[in-house]
Amino acid sequence: MKYWFVFLLLFFVRISSAQTEGSSKKEEKTSKSTIYLIPNVYTAVVIGSDTVACMYLKDFIKYSPIRHRTAHEVIQYNRLVRDVKRTLPYAKEVASIIIETYEYMETLPDHKAKQQHLEKMEKHLKELYTPKMKKLTKAQGQLLMKLIDRETNSSSYHIVESFMGTFKAFSYNVFAGIFGNSLKKRYNPYDEDRMVERVAVLVEQGAI
Repeated sequence: MKYWFVFLLLFFVRISSAQTEGSSKKEEKTSKSTIYLIPNVYTAVVIGSDTVACMYLKDFIKYSPIRHRTAHEVIQYNRLVRDVKRTLPYAKEVASIIIETYEYMETLPDHKAKQQHLEKMEKHLKELYTPKMKKLTKAQGQLLMKLIDRETNSSSYHIVESFMGTFKAFSYNVFAGIFGNSLKKRYNPYDEDRMVERVAVLVEQGAI
């Protein structure tokens, strides 16, 4: 029962088949340089006899070193790093899937078709994702809900309400409350979740 979040997450994720779209090398010639678009690598600009790679650089955030005062704080921090590394990929997957699912649902003709799609999706999710989600601890499940909020800027309650209706959102929230949780609780990177945000950013940057 401590894995209450498994059932919630089942409505957030779906099977997605990897599709690769072949793209041919494009070449644009100008009087001064030639630009090559190399698929899945970088844009290369040939200037004279030199080839210069062009790429977009992401924002980089630099944090001051943490000074742990006790061994217990070190253990807590290392545990947080472990949990974020384990749950952040799920949260990012959920964010992408929510957008895709919402866009697909908008193409369906009526409520019945949408309901059938959700039921079909739920069946696949139970088969593929329940074993993975059950391996998460209760703390990791709570962290996952917060990271989903971080990636979607929406509480878990709002997401369930949008897809499944107010009644189910209320029911899930009551069920979560039995275990001391709330789907309405928001992610706060400037206060109680500032350490989670720090670790998440460092993980995204590949620094830890």
